[in-house]
Amino acid sequence: MKIDRLLSIKEASEWATAHIGKNVTTSNIAYLIQYGRIKKQGANGTTLVSQNDLLRYYQSYNGSREINYRDRLGQDLNWALAFDQYKEAETTKHVHRLHPYKGKFIPQLVEYFLDNHTDHFKKETYFKKGDIVLDPFSGSGTTMVQACEMGIHTLGIDISTFNTLIGNCKITRYNVHALQTEIYRVTNVLVEYVATANIEQFETELVKELYQFNSEFFPVPEYKYQLRHKKINEEQYGAEKEELFASTYWKLVKKYDIKLCQCRSDSFLDKWYLPHIRSEIECVHTEITKIRDENTRKILNVILSRTIRSCRSTTHADLATLIEPKLETYYCSKHGKVCKPLFSILKWWKTYCKDTVERLQNFESLATDSYQICLTGDSRDIDILQQLKWQHPAFGNLIMEQKIQGIFTSPPYVGLIDYHEQHAYAYDLFGFDRKDELEIGAMFKGQGKEARENYIQGIADVLNHCKAYLSDGYHVFLVANDRYNMYPSIAERAGMHIVLQFRRPVLNRSEKDTGAYSETIFYLKEK
Repeated sequence: MKIDRLLSIKEASEWATAHIGKNVTTSNIAYLIQYGRIKKQGANGTTLVSQNDLLRYYQSYNGSREINYRDRLGQDLNWALAFDQYKEAETTKHVHRLHPYKGKFIPQLVEYFLDNHTDHFKKETYFKKGDIVLDPFSGSGTTMVQACEMGIHTLGIDISTFNTLIGNCKITRYNVHALQTEIYRVTNVLVEYVATANIEQFETELVKELYQFNSEFFPVPEYKYQLRHKKINEEQYGAEKEELFASTYWKLVKKYDIKLCQCRSDSFLDKWYLPHIRSEIECVHTEITKIRDENTRKILNVILSRTIRSCRSTTHADLATLIEPKLETYYCSKHGKVCKPLFSILKWWKTYCKDTVERLQNFESLATDSYQICLTGDSRDIDILQQLKWQHPAFGNLIMEQKIQGIFTSPPYVGLIDYHEQHAYAYDLFGFDRKDELEIGAMFKGQGKEARENYIQGIADVLNHCKAYLSDGYHVFLVANDRYNMYPSIAERAGMHIVLQFRRPVLNRSEKDTGAYSETIFYLKEK
């Protein structure tokens, strides 16, 4: 190892950029320090880092991840389809992150197969500008959004009413001035409502106490660095400090007469939201129902849904799993300090309103005049042309004229994700009908032999039904992790055959399972 040098954050970003051949910003270096990946050095307010620390950090994964994945998953992985050169901001660009959604693919994957490039793996092009693509499992609308950028018409279908709402809101064009006017009005109502309670004073004092406590017992970045190098027993130390702060918390709850009791648990909203949060949600929802313009009303409902998802009474580490409601301060393994429950939606509402407007405006400059719509229905039997006749007649006429060139979709995985339950708060709030029983591969049906047989038949039924709308020589792309080897049977029952398989490593997954994982893009044609 070379003689060590101490680098400023700027020098460290320049060194790391040259070392790994990718742009490493000063913010990236600050993140490594903040989360204990590398040790902060220097004195008198000057932040320095060790070049050897940086070298060890980048050597720990630079290149080795690809080797590790290939060793564990096979040498036929198409590493180019990992898209590891893209930062999260690029894989969640503009409206793709309008609302959280578990189980979606990244837009770069859609673009790879829909654009007109060829390479060592993709030896021909399948779609062109002006074609129509069908996504019968539209989910959060990734295929629609990305195809819209490329001038390709897209028809989505989804069994979930809420998924349809998200997807259609992403591709709708808005009167931004009218949207901002309504955001301003609703926000002012919420601000006034919050001011009538003593929540602000309570949270102000609580945050002050937490800051002092965490600064003493969980100093940044020293604490994270000690954790990473196993100098502290996190479970024991965190539990001790959580208990130590509890007395302060309960004194403040009593002082400001904060109501924590969730006296009912009949619905998701009753169980997972503190009383004041619940009343703020109703306040905002009531104001949104007063909006006359349908598109504006829908996008504000999506913002509200995104807001309340972030305000559930659970720990930060359990947002995706919801183990049990959390009504008091707790040691947070995600942030490495004592954190608190949320007592108001105001901060997140303001944040997501601003973020949504910016994302909509960013997408507006990229969107083409192609047709995009997502229909609510069962892809096994939906009458597409009848639905389009009253929802989008021009698109229906285009499909009759030129038919659909192909399918690009990611079917649900068998027994893995509860697609309705992940947005239970929205179904409760908006009164949408749930169609859990109609989900193909529903989580509650498990992954046993019968569940897999029903899944195979369900996906095959979708393909057989959709074939009537496809053009001659159609192309079908299905993105799946086929751990049970079901897709050869699916293709057979659909009267298709698998022409090619593209295996890709899936990196930076949102789930807690960070092990090596891959999925296959199955390319199917008429038999």
